Amino acid sequence: MNEYLCELSLGDVDGPTVAIKDSIDIAGYPTIAGSRALADTPPAVRHADVVERLLDAGWHIVAKANMHELAFGMTGINDYTGTPLNPQDPSRIPGGSSSGSAAAVGRGLVDAALGTDTGGSIRGPAACCGTIGLKPTFARVSRRGVAPTQTTLDCVGPFAREMRVLAQTMAAITAGFDLAAAVAPVHNGTVGVVTVDASPDILDAVIRAASLARLVARELDLPGFTDAFEAGLTVINAETWQAFGHLLETGKVGAGVDTRLQAASLTTAAHIEAAETVRRRFTRVVDQALDLVDVLILPTLPALPITVEAARSGASVIQMSSLIRPFNLSGHPALSLPLPLAGTHLKAGLQIVGRHGADEQVCAFAAHFEAALR
Repeated sequence: MNEYLCELSLGDVDGPTVAIKDSIDIAGYPTIAGSRALADTPPAVRHADVVERLLDAGWHIVAKANMHELAFGMTGINDYTGTPLNPQDPSRIPGGSSSGSAAAVGRGLVDAALGTDTGGSIRGPAACCGTIGLKPTFARVSRRGVAPTQTTLDCVGPFAREMRVLAQTMAAITAGFDLAAAVAPVHNGTVGVVTVDASPDILDAVIRAASLARLVARELDLPGFTDAFEAGLTVINAETWQAFGHLLETGKVGAGVDTRLQAASLTTAAHIEAAETVRRRFTRVVDQALDLVDVLILPTLPALPITVEAARSGASVIQMSSLIRPFNLSGHPALSLPLPLAGTHLKAGLQIVGRHGADEQVCAFAAHFEAALR
C-alpha cells in the first residue's frame, strides 16, 4: 500500500500501533526519505531517539511511512515510492511531506504515526487527510537519528485520530511531557482568532468552533505574518540545499524536487541574514499576542487541498503553507485538528498555536475543541 514504504514488526505486538516516517532511523532498515537517490543507503545502525522511546513504552512499530521526496514538497506526490491516497477524497493530494503518516492514520491502519514538520509537513497533511497532527515546540522532541541532521525549523511530531491517543504518543516520545496536563479540562479559556486570508467557509468554521467551545474569543493581527512565511521559505531552502544538494549529482532526484533544489541553491548569505531578522521580529510578535490570550486559532490551510490531477498539471501549491510555515520560523507549538465545514463531508483544519514549551496546553485546548465539535 502506498501509505507504507515497508511493513515491519518491532516492539510489543499487543501495544498500540504506530508508523514511522522514513526520514526517521529504524535500526536495520535504510532511511531513504522517499528518494531514489538514497535507495542504496546502508541500514541504520541504531534507532532514532523517538523510535527507542516508543519501543521502551510498549508501542508496536508496524511500518516505515511513505513521504514526499526528501521532505521537500507540500503535495505528497511521489513517483518513485508511490503517492498515498487521501482518505477524505482519493482524488485530492494527501499533503506533504508526511503524506504516508497522515494517510495511514486517516485510513485507520495505525493508531498513531510520527512525521516531521519543517514548513508545515505534519499540519498540512493532517488537514488534508482529516487527522490530528502536532508540530511541537522546536527542540522539545529529540531529533537524533532524523534527517536532515542540521535544522533550525524541523520538528518530530505525532498524528492520531483522537487527542487522547495523540497526547499518549507525545508522552511516549518526549521526556517530561505532562500527560495529565495535556488532557486536563479547559475552564474560562481565551483564544485569539488570527486575522488571515482564507476561504470564507473555512474562516466561518473557525469562528463557529470558538463559539461551540464556549471560549472567549478576540480578533488579533500578527504583523509581519506574510514576511514570516517568506523568511521561512528562505531558511528551508538554504537548509535543504545544505543537506541534500549533493544528491543532484546522482541524477536520481525526482523532477519536482530537482527543480526546487536548483532554486534553493541560489539562496545567499544576505537572504539568510534578512530571514533571521524577520524570525526574531515575528517571534516577538507571536509571544506578545500570546500574552493576551491562552492560544491562537486560525485555519491550518487557506483552502481545501487541490486534486492530484491539478497538482500534476502544474497548479501552484506554495500557498498551502502560508498559514503554517510562519510558526516553524518562530518555533511555537502548533496543532491541526479536523474542522467540520458546512455543506460537505470534507474537513478542513483548525490550527491551534501556543506559547513556547506549552505543548500540553495546546493539546488540552485541542481536546476541548474536539469535544465541542464532535
